[in-house]
Amino acid sequence: MFRVGIGYDAHRLESGYRLVLGGVEIPYHKGLKGHSDADVLVHAVCDAALGAAALGDIGEHFPDTDPKYRGISSLRLLEKVAQLLRLEGFTVVNVDTVVVAQAPKLKPYKRQMAENIARALGILPSQVSVKATTTEGMGFEGRGEGISAQAVVLIREVGGIERW
Repeated sequence: MFRVGIGYDAHRLESGYRLVLGGVEIPYHKGLKGHSDADVLVHAVCDAALGAAALGDIGEHFPDTDPKYRGISSLRLLEKVAQLLRLEGFTVVNVDTVVVAQAPKLKPYKRQMAENIARALGILPSQVSVKATTTEGMGFEGRGEGISAQAVVLIREVGGIERW
């Protein structure tokens, strides 16, 4: 059986923070503000994977009120999500993502982002697509106020516990 999930995340861009997307630190004069490293791309993948398996969302598993997640690499969270999927009897088939940001340009970093996401999920980089787009100046992304990301994850049941 195959199942699909979608994920979305957005964070505000502010001075004094690092810009981390797909586990890659990108040189930029602003970064994403959040409890963890605020990696919207990886957060969207986490939510999509959890949603595909009907296991809730990232906030349920890694609440921003828990100090142990302060500043944590979102790739570590994705590794935990992948472990949870395996325990529930699922494997990831593929991941498709898009980052929405007016700036900076992300093309030079997309391959490393895909490799990082694949490694965290225990799949091949060829199973992960990372795309980037702008909004041509429209909305909060277009005004440079924040960055958002969307993800779709397809999983396949490979055995495990009986869920219902």
